[in-house]
Amino acid sequence: MAIQWYPGHMTSARKKAAETMASIDVVIEVLDARLPEASTNPLVRELRLHRQRPCLKVLNKADLADPEATRAWIDYYKQQDGVQAVALSSKNQGEVARIPGYCQRLAPHRSDNTKPLRMMIMGIPNVGKSTLMNALVKRKIAKVGDEPAVTKAQQMHQISARHSITDTPGLMWPKIEYPSDGLMLAASHAVGRNAIIDEEVAVFLADLLLARYPAFLAARYGFPVEGIDGVTLVQRIARRRALLMRGGEPDIEKASSVLLQDYRDGRLGRITLETPESRRVMLATKTRESAGE
Repeated sequence: MAIQWYPGHMTSARKKAAETMASIDVVIEVLDARLPEASTNPLVRELRLHRQRPCLKVLNKADLADPEATRAWIDYYKQQDGVQAVALSSKNQGEVARIPGYCQRLAPHRSDNTKPLRMMIMGIPNVGKSTLMNALVKRKIAKVGDEPAVTKAQQMHQISARHSITDTPGLMWPKIEYPSDGLMLAASHAVGRNAIIDEEVAVFLADLLLARYPAFLAARYGFPVEGIDGVTLVQRIARRRALLMRGGEPDIEKASSVLLQDYRDGRLGRITLETPESRRVMLATKTRESAGE
């Protein structure tokens, strides 16, 4: 299933972001630590490179992600020019408070009251950007919701005499190039419900978790998972939770919702859907396929 989701307001949001980029010093790009590259918007990279703006990659929801994989991603991003990276939870005020300091190191020329540091926060929908904004300014200025694309307009806020930040709406891009990225985004609730079929997303997630975190699944659902595939896992979750339709058939729709919500809420354990190595393998495979090998 190819997942695409680009609501109309995002076209104007992209144009406004391009205009604002000219007058800021550092881009703060908020990513989901469980799928950092899949949740990286290529439009953000394009806009900031056009203006030659440095970037702080914030791997948010790090409390839900696999710590070993998160360390690998931090190392991966720190090898890129003009990029720093930090992993945190936007719910941790102490971790969030260090963000302006990280940005200051990326723009040392903006270091006093006469030249305050101007930051711009960007990211795809539902990666915790609004929660992060509220923590940065220490008051509720951004609406927080469980549905993607809650923020619809740009807003500039003064954090201190030396720091200002512009909040931007969650921004997707017109075409998700790799199907697995779309499925990871859907599993992590970064796209609207009208763009996905839960059962297909759940089977994709189940297959991935069976390959990487089988012990978490067995512990959560109370049955052995060796030798089964994603479809069978979802069926067994339905039977285990007594999610049955008339005639005793498993209710795949409800079981899919259970698996997806358990993953999103962190009930399965600390999980990362992609690593730098799995990303490299995926891209290499796609390159070979495009070349007809």
